[in-house]
Amino acid sequence: MDFVPLSATVRQKADKPWNLRKAKQVPGVLYGNNVQNTPFQCEENALLKAYQKAGESTLIELDLAGKKVPVLLHAIAFDPVSDRISHVDFYAVDMKKEIETSVPLHTVGVSPAVKDLQAILVTVFDHLTVRCLPSDLPHSLDVDLGSLVQFGDTITVSKVAVPKGVTVVEDPETVIFTVQEPRKEEEIVPVAAVPAEGAVPAEGAAPAEGAAEGAAPAAEADAKKDDAKKGKK
Repeated sequence: MDFVPLSATVRQKADKPWNLRKAKQVPGVLYGNNVQNTPFQCEENALLKAYQKAGESTLIELDLAGKKVPVLLHAIAFDPVSDRISHVDFYAVDMKKEIETSVPLHTVGVSPAVKDLQAILVTVFDHLTVRCLPSDLPHSLDVDLGSLVQFGDTITVSKVAVPKGVTVVEDPETVIFTVQEPRKEEEIVPVAAVPAEGAVPAEGAAPAEGAAEGAAPAAEADAKKDDAKKGKK
């Protein structure tokens, strides 16, 4: 199998993490099979490239002080402000012993339900846990979406093809993908406009809600008051 190469140097106690980061070095720790916990540092860009290729499911060959160690990326931390890698942990593996780790799912093909019925693809799980020898570890597991034809169709763990020597830990009946009917837009009920106080409704318009039946508009009522005053004179 192909390893992703990465070089590192042993980190001294005097090397403070913040000073390393300023120099574009990333502090890290190596531990695991037959390896003492060893602090190290590696070049930031080199680590980023290795991470992009390997992720957390492909073996990295860590060259540390001239000794090459097969490792898996166990944990990686990013600075919340700069989004740069701030720390990394590598786990040394024994190539003769099985390991258990998470492997991402990679979708292939198109769901007929999504294409023809505008269904919504729901991803329940995007990773599966596998057990195998390090040399058999897949970078990802392909999932064919072609079987999702009707609303409610599902893909379970049992339908995922895995390479020889690889065992999926999750229950075979666990649903990992499904398709749902798209949500219908709620009907918008128009709200009748209520005239402002003192406003005259348009000719033929119904009186505003709450107005007394047969009540005269404000302008007509004012005219009747004026006529009554003139009659008194």
